[in-house]
Amino acid sequence: MTHVITSLCLRDNACSAVCPVECIKEGSPVEQWPNYYIDPSTCIDCGACIPECPYNAIFHESEVPSAFQANGGEILNRAGLTGHYEGVGHDGDMITLETTRTLAPGEVVDLTESIKLNQAFCR
Repeated sequence: MTHVITSLCLRDNACSAVCPVECIKEGSPVEQWPNYYIDPSTCIDCGACIPECPYNAIFHESEVPSAFQANGGEILNRAGLTGHYEGVGHDGDMITLETTRTLAPGEVVDLTESIKLNQAFCR
């Protein structure tokens, strides 16, 4: 088993900066693959990426929530969404995404689709 970066990812890059085996890849093109993805064939399951993610977007594959309850203000980043997000990443670079939506307090979303997306990206 490996770790999965879910659609709470806003491409901060802190996770890939600490990965000892460089298994975290930036999705491209961003409109189709808006998150970062973990190559399961390279991941050593060390978990170093989890505490580095400022969005709490990374989970062990067996723990990706099917009913994630938002506190409110979390941003969902998925292909097909049309919201605008701007921020500054871990390395100081500007991040602009056009594939987001802000979650409402108490809103419940299924993050398990990120498992299949991660597998599809890493093929």
